[in-house]
Amino acid sequence: MSEPWPAPPPPGEWQPPRGGWQPPPPGPPPAARRQGPDPRTVVWILLGVGVLAFLVETGRVARFSIIYFCVLIPSIILHEVSHGFVANALGDDTAKRAGRLTLNPLAHVDPMGSVVVPALLVLTTNVAFGWAKPVPVSVNRLRRPRDYSVLVALAGPATNAVLFVACALAFRVWFHPTLFAATSDQLPLWSQVALVGGLANISVGLFNLVPIPPLDGSAVVERLVPARSLHAYYRMRPFGMILVFLFALFVFRSAGVGTHLLNAELHLWNAVSGSNFGV
Repeated sequence: MSEPWPAPPPPGEWQPPRGGWQPPPPGPPPAARRQGPDPRTVVWILLGVGVLAFLVETGRVARFSIIYFCVLIPSIILHEVSHGFVANALGDDTAKRAGRLTLNPLAHVDPMGSVVVPALLVLTTNVAFGWAKPVPVSVNRLRRPRDYSVLVALAGPATNAVLFVACALAFRVWFHPTLFAATSDQLPLWSQVALVGGLANISVGLFNLVPIPPLDGSAVVERLVPARSLHAYYRMRPFGMILVFLFALFVFRSAGVGTHLLNAELHLWNAVSGSNFGV
């Protein structure tokens, strides 16, 4: 999301982008760089961990909020990595050559989007969203660019859906629904992790399905745009990021919308996990 938008393609050349996708450079993609983690990223992570540890030790932050923050980061990272894995399977090895097909969080953490913004939102609203460094994907290198670009984009929400189901099944194992507690604080630790992991992943997945560029749902809309109208669509796309922030602000600031979304997520969670949380 933090990378600049590519310029519109010349007439007659189709080039469907997504947030963070870059037009293919001339020649083969560069080889992966064998470098250590960015020291600035390490400092940001250590600073964030230190602040959270202090807040927990002094009792200023609930354990639920800390768990939410801790499971949100790997959920976002796995979401981004899945884009690169699917693109690699469908013909584009840009992410692989860039060294981004790794589960090492230091390769994907965006200091602002993966640490600062989620932490501030968790501490102030108990709800958060964030982003990792976009995995580079050259759509024109895909074997069928217009069709496969949709699969690459939807790989992220699909990964969150799989993680959501895994958390729900883990919740069944660690905490039997018939012994359900009245509040999340009464749950055993690992059951809390499963519950929060499920809610975090369904939130990330649903948010990214919003059809506004550069979110993943916009790839479906883009596929439906006729080729002759793509130029006009590309000219509107740079304003998508503004719409995304306005949409997020509206959701987080509106108690009614936020409550309805949380209730919908809880009902989905209960249907899969067999529990009655929040009911």
